[in-house]
Amino acid sequence: MATAAPSAASRIAVVTGASGGIGAATARQLASAGYRVVVTARRKDRIEALAEEINATGGQATAYALDITDRAAVDEFATAFKTIGVLINNAGGALGADPVATGDPADWRTMYETNVLGTLNITQALLPALTASGDGTVVVVSSTAGHGTYEGGAGYVAAKHGAHVLAETLRLEIVGTPVRVIEVAPGMVKTDEFALTRFGGDAEKAAKVYAGVAEPLTADDVADTITWAVTRPSHVNIDLLVVRPRAQASNTKVHREL
Repeated sequence: MATAAPSAASRIAVVTGASGGIGAATARQLASAGYRVVVTARRKDRIEALAEEINATGGQATAYALDITDRAAVDEFATAFKTIGVLINNAGGALGADPVATGDPADWRTMYETNVLGTLNITQALLPALTASGDGTVVVVSSTAGHGTYEGGAGYVAAKHGAHVLAETLRLEIVGTPVRVIEVAPGMVKTDEFALTRFGGDAEKAAKVYAGVAEPLTADDVADTITWAVTRPSHVNIDLLVVRPRAQASNTKVHREL
């Protein structure tokens, strides 16, 4: 896979939600592609271990504990950068799978604050530095949930639709500036924590999500997709890239070998 080496002015890549899964995998792959990555998440021990791993293997990484829903903390974080090349908005997640009639408003609020307002906070705070680089890229890691509904997922679907619209609107508003806006929308991805968190730690329910699916996507699959999009020549913008496992034709159509 041919990739374009990042310019000196755009070598820094900030990755949110980097404590595991897609975020950690993306940080590793961007470091391998020549970026100095700044890995952020609330779990300080996780991102410090990740930064240490990347540095030990020849990459460049810095850990910064950050809750992207805390606007004051995000603004303080942003003061460290005059220019920045890439922002990977990966932090997010799902809580619950209840129908609209019985869904927990607190779960809906948490998902919206993380997936939408958190993305808004960090994007607003870093947009001047991305623009100042002369070659900036904003990536929003949304979900196929942001492009199609399914029963039992309304809270997450609503949040990811919000993330999709944020990316789409930002692209319209900043056209003509040296900043690209890329959306990557993964389908079924099997990670250690996503489904487990969604179902409150219920391992049995989490396992049923992937039951009979021979090869769901991995975090590395999505990270590879993100890295490919980011490393295209700067005049090439991948507006929207939907990536699913072969066994998944839609959010509600999955081939299972049971």
